[in-house]
Amino acid sequence: MKRLIVLLVTILALATGFSTVAQAKYASIVVNETTGEVMYSRNADKQLYPASLTKIMTLYMVFEALDNGKIHMDTKMRVSKLAASRSPSKLGLRPGSHITVKNAIYALITKSANDVATVISEHLGESERDFAQKMTRKARALGMKRTTFRNASGLPHSKQKSTARDMAKLAVAIRQDFPHYFQLFKTKSFEYNGRRYKNHNTLLSSYEGTDGIKTGYIRASGFNLVATVERRGIRLVGVVFGGRTGRSRDQHMVHLLNKQFARIPQYAETTLVPQKKPLTPTPVAPPPPKPNILTVSRDTDSGSLSVAVSVPPPRPDLDDPDPVEQTRIIGWGIQVGSFEKRASAHRAARNARVAANDILSHQPAQLRQIQYGNLTLWQVHFSGFDETLARQVCLKLFQKGMSCVAIPQISQSS
Repeated sequence: MKRLIVLLVTILALATGFSTVAQAKYASIVVNETTGEVMYSRNADKQLYPASLTKIMTLYMVFEALDNGKIHMDTKMRVSKLAASRSPSKLGLRPGSHITVKNAIYALITKSANDVATVISEHLGESERDFAQKMTRKARALGMKRTTFRNASGLPHSKQKSTARDMAKLAVAIRQDFPHYFQLFKTKSFEYNGRRYKNHNTLLSSYEGTDGIKTGYIRASGFNLVATVERRGIRLVGVVFGGRTGRSRDQHMVHLLNKQFARIPQYAETTLVPQKKPLTPTPVAPPPPKPNILTVSRDTDSGSLSVAVSVPPPRPDLDDPDPVEQTRIIGWGIQVGSFEKRASAHRAARNARVAANDILSHQPAQLRQIQYGNLTLWQVHFSGFDETLARQVCLKLFQKGMSCVAIPQISQSS
């Protein structure tokens, strides 16, 4: 009888994709991003090794530096001997060579290149250690209470720990704070120096609605994955730590997400119940804009001050979610800045049309006056887009060194 019980336990462990030994490394969570509801969790607050999930925070820091104007997509970053010596996965960069920020982003998302992560850390920080301290401070600011970073890549370090819950918070934050860059996580392959690198996240091709975000592996962690999936206006974020293999980890993630999608009445209704009339899209809360930022810069031509302001609603707390007001997205627009002088706003609108002339050349700009404390500012808006086009425009403007935020236009009902 005992032999039969042992055999059944072994079969069960294999069927779920995790060996008995791997259970010590295992944690998972599934979050409904729209409502903030934690739909499923197991060992979600257990501190484990994040491996290359670390690079999600590295990319968060890159996106923040891009939006703050500290770097641009074509900025070249020098490769140090230390960076070049990093162990695989890597691009094989040579000491003294350079890589652009744009290529570095794609290398982290697809190849998960450790040498590139160190290049970024040394460019944005005084050293990789200094950059990791900044990453940890940013993690605390995002509510990641049990996360500590010691490097930018996720290579083994005894004190570099995180949790499934914290990684879910980071996945929500990077999409909501940088929606104009998040689409880059959909990239399935990246070509560099004549070689093509495939994205390690195979769910992008195999699981409907997947649009990000990152895989990770070191021996001490097992196979990790953060995935975001949107279907019919419902967005779930899943995190799995400690997979026995990459394939079993992916299968386990699909199992968890399928189970939680099936629990959502709106999703079940749109997929299981026959309808005679076209379905109304499930109401979805729009992603909040950037975190509170007040950036002041001086126009080199006119000498006038330009002030960029964004004041979002609070992000839902995954520990205690607030109810989400029912909303309906009726269109999308973009905002290209807030300025102290109307003339500066007009100039920004003109520059935006030039930078994205194939889309904005005949698009009227709306100048809106707002009050922010004692400041009276002029905001520049373009409207009349769908979400895809709005994000395409923002990407074009960003590549030209301009600021841009894609904003959903919504109607609300109680």
